[in-house]
Amino acid sequence: MPTVVVGFRLGHTVTSRQVTVLVTETGVLHRSHGPYGQPPQLDPPKIPLRSADPDLPWMKREHILTGPISRLRELHATATEKGYTQVLIAPACVRLDVEEHPLPPAAQNPRRARPHPELTAAFIGTAPGTAQPLDTAVEEFRTALGLPVRPRDATRRPGRAHVPPRTEALLRTLAQGTPIASAGRPAVGWTVTPRSVTLRVGRTAETLDRSGVLELQAALTAWLRFTHPPTP
Repeated sequence: MPTVVVGFRLGHTVTSRQVTVLVTETGVLHRSHGPYGQPPQLDPPKIPLRSADPDLPWMKREHILTGPISRLRELHATATEKGYTQVLIAPACVRLDVEEHPLPPAAQNPRRARPHPELTAAFIGTAPGTAQPLDTAVEEFRTALGLPVRPRDATRRPGRAHVPPRTEALLRTLAQGTPIASAGRPAVGWTVTPRSVTLRVGRTAETLDRSGVLELQAALTAWLRFTHPPTP
């Protein structure tokens, strides 16, 4: 069966390296990289967290493609920031004549999913050369899969839910492009930017994807309620 994917390929003119990232209709994220003209090195495919651990209650409320598409955006932004500014394949939604490998059972380690070089090769050989932003390619991907797409002329309306003043202030900070960082202990903390959430311990730092942030938020909310349950 054909496989619908969305992805891109960027190059670094100084180092002569390239990176290719794509997401399939099942939410599997494939990433490959390496020097121009050389066989690419394939990273282990990333299976959506919802497929890897379908019993998480909070994850059942999120579409399986939400996390992978968010990760695709993050990788595009990160690669661009690192100097991969040469567009080798503009973001595109492509229907490939390659059947995707079936997902492994949820009980297996999600990092053991098989790489699929034929899928990446087919994307490189089939993707059109039309220049377009990543958001447009994602919309085409969602449309091809019959998923809802926000109208382009729609205007964002303020939510009706109450937002605490502190959260409103932090939203304004992020809207201005200013990072938000933890205070106090310099060796342990966190940093939130408009594009990412990073946890750090000493010189070690780890950036969370959207799924990881949602999981952390759920855990912190549970802890706050557990330690100080709401009064009747």
